[in-house]
Amino acid sequence: MAEDEAGSRLTKGARTMRRKNAKISNAVIRRLPRYRRYLIELKKKGVDKISSKDFSAMIGYTASQIRQDLNNFGDFGQQGYGYSVEGLYNEISAILGLDKEYKMVLVGAGNLGQAISKYIINMMSDGFQIVAAFEVKPALIGTEVEGIRILDYEDLVTYVEDNNIDIGIICVNTGNAQEVADRLSFAGIRGIWNFAMVDLEVPGHVALESVHLSDSLHSLAYHMTARREEAAAVKRLLKDE
Repeated sequence: MAEDEAGSRLTKGARTMRRKNAKISNAVIRRLPRYRRYLIELKKKGVDKISSKDFSAMIGYTASQIRQDLNNFGDFGQQGYGYSVEGLYNEISAILGLDKEYKMVLVGAGNLGQAISKYIINMMSDGFQIVAAFEVKPALIGTEVEGIRILDYEDLVTYVEDNNIDIGIICVNTGNAQEVADRLSFAGIRGIWNFAMVDLEVPGHVALESVHLSDSLHSLAYHMTARREEAAAVKRLLKDE
């Protein structure tokens, strides 16, 4: 059987397996978007199939790691053939929920909020749409950012309830972020993308993904420091010789 045909048959079964199995580790989930990005590049180049070995060399993970990650969701490869690029792309998209449309609201239309909205509108084409933004500052209410109307924050709960909003993006200061999360959760939001520099508490029915930009920058500083210390240690060894 051709791999793309096998892939199409496995899509539903893979998702069912994911629902029935124990919770997949967050580390695995965070690698899936990377796999998908590289599969997009392969699709653009017209590549039909790829082995786990070649995919490993391309993406930077071991072939064993790739196979283990994908095996959490089903048996996608075929021995002696490898992976169908189109089939695997579709499988990972479905696993990530990217075969659906998502309506989002932005809370906090300051500099960060505007930057995030511009990125989503101009750089993402995966079914995520910001349909409204909310602010407390009178000077911003009634204006637009990237064609998105900025509404009064006091109308947030009603808007989310009336428009079946899926995701709330929080771009407010740390002192107000929890209150925004509480309102979104009360209104029935399904997911929160948090850019405030604070850890939020949300009900069990709400998925939460926090992006702390400073954490990433601090990690970069650590790796730079470690490399500098390694280079200094090598330099000392060479000098002693």
